[in-house]
Amino acid sequence: MRDFHQPGRSPVFAANGLCATSHPLAAATAVRVLEEGGNAVDAAIAAAVLLGICEPQMTGLGGDCFVLVRPPGSDEVVALNGSGRAPAGLDAAELRARGLTAMPEQGPESVTMPGAVDAFCRLAERFGRWGLDRTLAPAIRYAEEGVPVAPRVAFDWARESGALGPAARRHFLPGGRIPSPGDTFRAPGQAEVLRRIARDGRRAFYEGEVVADMLAALAAAGGVHTEADFAAVEATWGAPVAGSYRGTGLLEHPPNGQGATAILIANILSQFDIAGLDPRGADRIHLEAEATRLAYDARNRFLADPDHVTRLDHMLAPETARRLAARIDPDRALADPGSAAEAVHRDTVYLTVVDRDRMAVSLICSIYHPFGSGIASERFGILLHNRGAGFTLAEGHPNEAGGGKRPLHTIIPAMLTRGGRVAMPFGVMGGAYQATGHARLVSDIVDFGMDPQQSFESPRAFADGPVLRIERGIAPAVAAALEARGHRLEVPEAPIGGAQAIEIDETRGVLIGASDPRKDGCALGY
Repeated sequence: MRDFHQPGRSPVFAANGLCATSHPLAAATAVRVLEEGGNAVDAAIAAAVLLGICEPQMTGLGGDCFVLVRPPGSDEVVALNGSGRAPAGLDAAELRARGLTAMPEQGPESVTMPGAVDAFCRLAERFGRWGLDRTLAPAIRYAEEGVPVAPRVAFDWARESGALGPAARRHFLPGGRIPSPGDTFRAPGQAEVLRRIARDGRRAFYEGEVVADMLAALAAAGGVHTEADFAAVEATWGAPVAGSYRGTGLLEHPPNGQGATAILIANILSQFDIAGLDPRGADRIHLEAEATRLAYDARNRFLADPDHVTRLDHMLAPETARRLAARIDPDRALADPGSAAEAVHRDTVYLTVVDRDRMAVSLICSIYHPFGSGIASERFGILLHNRGAGFTLAEGHPNEAGGGKRPLHTIIPAMLTRGGRVAMPFGVMGGAYQATGHARLVSDIVDFGMDPQQSFESPRAFADGPVLRIERGIAPAVAAALEARGHRLEVPEAPIGGAQAIEIDETRGVLIGASDPRKDGCALGY
């Protein structure tokens, strides 16, 4: 139980349905859908699309998503890969011939096909109770009428709006300026696109005037994208990859997501007596940082488009974790952790919904970097993501850029299981940090008996390549002890990540929601 003398949030308890996400309007919308008879999938789609209006620097119709779904009355979790592929004309050799040694982080080369809209349509068709016309109505209304800009959103907008290209500036800088908290942001062009999707489904987005608008923007920037590339977008169904931490099951989205990385970190940490350490102390942070560096090096070597991954079983094998754990010196940071992580600042939204029938949805969507590629379509204001920056230009690498391939993704929804039953859908935002964040949450729960809200409110650290980023909540003595081990510390301008979770307490028949205070959102139920 929390110390009520200290600032913080209580977990949210509800019996019939609950949503936890990063913006209160999205959480309220999801709960309203549940109250009016929609199920968890209807509520999740309604909230996810609305988040593209509430947090346009994070997500939108021009991005990707991944989903895990536990249907009602079942514990067989289904995975949906809503990540788009590179245009057929993308050629790593041509990019190398231009003198590039890494994928551009912005610009048309970084734009893969946006897969989220197709995924939402397929998700609604298979599992939804409502039609898209009803599910998308809240987002259409808010896009047309506008939403007040929330404080964390305004903070991000001010830091990241330099990435916006000319058309994007017209759509995302109201009145030509960066919005302040409380200013109203409207997206009438997106409202029109959503009305068309509500009426005609996926073809309204991937064919006709909407795709012509996106193609015109990409062609003007020098892109090689075609109508055929958009028409070929197809989200794919699959099964999660599974691991465990000291008896608690961990379900992660399979590649091209980095879920296997979270399982590998947890497997490495299981080789140490984490429960015997101070949960906020230097010993634990050090072990977590070293496990992260080793696991992310493996991620960068092995994970890619699922059709090109050949070493997934190796990453998930207990023996791999034991060998990597043996490389960790408890008293000294690794001198050469490998290529390790990419930069932490990647923008994503996550939400989870559980309904009265205990259908559970774990959904994450993103335009990758803040404001994605910076390229927006002129007429409708569809901001295109830059997920292609996740490719490598290393010749022969499984994740080498190429036409029709899906790039390595950082975004990963997850679920915990106990005794083979889904116990908690959850997710952690923050780009590369997500896999570390998953392992940290599981360890907080299993090793230290924390509830998710307590875990979310604890200060974070993240081994971002050669740098160990620490939040200001890390005690000075802990920071000094980490420096003495050889860690190079940096305090980032923005906090590390964000998180949401819903515990399913079957014994008492209640749902328990937790929401990260680093974001504007909340958990709400009824």
